[in-house]
Amino acid sequence: MRIFCVANQKGGVGKTTTTVNLAAGLAKIGQRVLIVDLDPQGNATMGSGVDKRALPLTVYDVLLESASIAEAKQHSEQVGYDVLGANRELAGAEVDLVGLERRDRRLKGALEAVSDQYDFVLIDCPPSLSLLTLNGLCSAHGVLVPMQCEYFALEGLSDLVNTIKQVHANLNPDLQLIGLLRVMFDPRITLQQQVSDQLKTHFADKVFNTVIPRNVRLAEAPSYGLPGVVFDPASKGALAFIDFAREMVERVQQPAPAVPA
Repeated sequence: MRIFCVANQKGGVGKTTTTVNLAAGLAKIGQRVLIVDLDPQGNATMGSGVDKRALPLTVYDVLLESASIAEAKQHSEQVGYDVLGANRELAGAEVDLVGLERRDRRLKGALEAVSDQYDFVLIDCPPSLSLLTLNGLCSAHGVLVPMQCEYFALEGLSDLVNTIKQVHANLNPDLQLIGLLRVMFDPRITLQQQVSDQLKTHFADKVFNTVIPRNVRLAEAPSYGLPGVVFDPASKGALAFIDFAREMVERVQQPAPAVPA
């Protein structure tokens, strides 16, 4: 089982879109997938066809160790993967976890109990370095960073790389930057092409070959409670995410290159 955080400290960069579409793409090519929604907004839950308001148990119960993942997960038949969902209740987890032992490793312990049931676990992290995000980073083998090719995205990326290095050094020696995914990409915009070239120059093979184009169908899909890969499988965005799922499977089978300083 390989565990990946989908993280970026900048909001609105397509983390949840990446999480649910990568999960659906992996499921389509025969992988067993679990999404862990660590964002109190519960967008990855809703975007996977699961009603966050009707959940009897959530990731909140798992973090407090009052339920196991096996008890709290939901299987979404429409999308072909399992979801450990979240709702507004999770917003109180920060306060509840502060005084507990192993407060940053609660999720790691829970995932170990289901390690033989999945090929991939994708953790959708909130856009801040909180105890929830820390639980994700302490559980993961790698961090997948979706990013738009814009100037301010580069600024936020250096902060995230430093965070990954700190967690790697102090809390989770397995953690590494698995790769950067260029999303909402429009090759007609010169600045986006320039930023893309800068990424490839500095991060080399840490930049995934697959590029996710700006695509209306991907943007529409969440309002139907589905990933774009399921909502419109023939759309450019859906096909790009299936290519990305294949590239992801290939990448985890190879030894990872070092992170540039």
